[in-house]
Amino acid sequence: MTDPISPSPASPATADRAPLELPAAFGHAAAPTTPGRLAAPVTALPPEVTARTSALSLLARCDELAAYSTLPNGLIRRVYLTNEHRAVNALAATWMREAGMTTWQDAAGNQCGRLEGAVPGLPALVLGSHLDTVPSAGRYDGILGVLTAIAVVDRIHAAGIPLPFALEVVAFGDEEGTRFGRALLGSRALAGTFDPDWLDLTDENGVTLRDAYTTFGLDPQHLAAAARAPESLVGYLEAHIEQGPYLEEADRPLGIVSTIAGARRFAITVNGHAGHSGTPFDRRKDALAGASEIITMIESTARAAGLIATVGHLEVFPNAVNVIPGRVEFSLDLRAEFDEQRDRVWNDITSAITAICEARGLTFAVRQTHNAPAVACSPRLRGAISAGITATAGDPDPMLLLSRAGHDGMAVADVTDIAMLFIRCRGGVSHHPDEHVEAPDVSAATDAFELAVLSLAAATPLPTAPDSELR
Repeated sequence: MTDPISPSPASPATADRAPLELPAAFGHAAAPTTPGRLAAPVTALPPEVTARTSALSLLARCDELAAYSTLPNGLIRRVYLTNEHRAVNALAATWMREAGMTTWQDAAGNQCGRLEGAVPGLPALVLGSHLDTVPSAGRYDGILGVLTAIAVVDRIHAAGIPLPFALEVVAFGDEEGTRFGRALLGSRALAGTFDPDWLDLTDENGVTLRDAYTTFGLDPQHLAAAARAPESLVGYLEAHIEQGPYLEEADRPLGIVSTIAGARRFAITVNGHAGHSGTPFDRRKDALAGASEIITMIESTARAAGLIATVGHLEVFPNAVNVIPGRVEFSLDLRAEFDEQRDRVWNDITSAITAICEARGLTFAVRQTHNAPAVACSPRLRGAISAGITATAGDPDPMLLLSRAGHDGMAVADVTDIAMLFIRCRGGVSHHPDEHVEAPDVSAATDAFELAVLSLAAATPLPTAPDSELR
C-alpha cells in the first residue's frame, strides 16, 4: 500500500492511496499461502485512514507537536517529566486510540499503545522513537518516527490484517537527556537497565529525577514495572531521520542502519587560579587557555583516528571580563563504530590532557556521564526493512549507513533485536530549527516501514491456537 508520489511536492499526500502490488514473499492473499503463515489481504483503506496516514498528515502532526515547547518565538524545547511532556503524551495517546490501539503510560512516563495480533496476548513487535527534544530543536528528530509507527498500525488495523504478533508503539519520554544529563532514560526503563542511582540526578534548577517523577504523578519506586521481558518481544523497529548527509548525496530517500555508534560522554573540569587580568603570562594559571588547548587537541586527535568528538557545553568561572579564568567545565561526547577504537582514543586524549595541564600548572578532573556500547542491528530485521525499501522505492540494494547519533534502540537492544530505517533529511541538518524532510520521502518511509512489518509477519509462524481463534 502506498501514497502515490508524483514529481510535484504538493501532490503525494492528497491523492487517494492505491493498493501496492506486493511480492509473494510478503505472504499476502494474492500469493499462495504458505502453511503455518498468515496471509494478509491487499485492500483499499477507508478514506479517513488514507488521509490521516498520508505524508502531509504526518508532517502536520509534527507541526502540532512542535507547539508544545518551553521556548518562545516558535523555537522548540520539550523535556522529560514536564507539562509539555504530559501534553504530547496525551496527544499521541489520542492518535494511538484512533489507530485501534489500547493505550497506557508506563511507569517511566513512556506513552504506549498496543494492537493485538491474531490472538490476544502474543509477544509484540515494538515500533517507536521519542517525543522529547534538545534545546532549539527541529520538528522531526524522534517525533516523525513515533508518528510513522502510529500510521503503520493504523493502516494494518484498518485493513484487518491478523498478525502472528502484537504491534506496540512506544513514544519514549526521554532519549536526548536534555533535562537530567542522562540519555535514554525512557528506553533504559523499558529494557530493565535503569540504574536507581540515577534518581539522584538533578536538573538545572536542582530538582532531582526522583522528585520529578513524583511531581509528574509517577512512583519512582515502581520504575521496574516499565521493564519488558525478552520473551514478551519479537523485536524493535524505529524510523528516524538520518541526521547526516549521505542519503541526500546518494539521491536516495531511505536507508538501513547497520550499526549505531557507541558513545561515551564526560564532564571535564580544568582547575587553575583566578587572578587579575593584569597578571603577567608567566605568572598565570589560566584554566580557559588550558581548556582551549585541550579542546583543540581533542578535535585533532579524533579527526586523525576517524571518529567523532564534540565539546558542546562549556562554562567559565568566574566569567568576568577582567579576571583570569580559574575554572572551566566542559562536556565531551565521543563516538565510534567500534568500542575498542573509541576507548583507545579516549586513553590518548586523557594522556594529552595530563601533559597539557602539567605544562600549564593546572589540574583536571573527569567524570563519565554516559557509556553506551555500539549496537549492531539484527540481520533478520534489517532484511525486513530492506524488503520494504525495495518494494516501495524500487531500490534493489538499499544503502547501509552507520548511525553516528544515538537512538533508543541502543537501550532496547539489551532486551530484544533492533533495526532502523533512515529517512533523508535536507543537508543532513538535525538538532536545529532548519531540520527538514520532504513529503515524498515521508510517504516512502511510511510505506517501507509498513511493508517491513508485513514482511516479518509473513516470515513468522502462526501462533498455536484453535482455528476459530485465528479467524
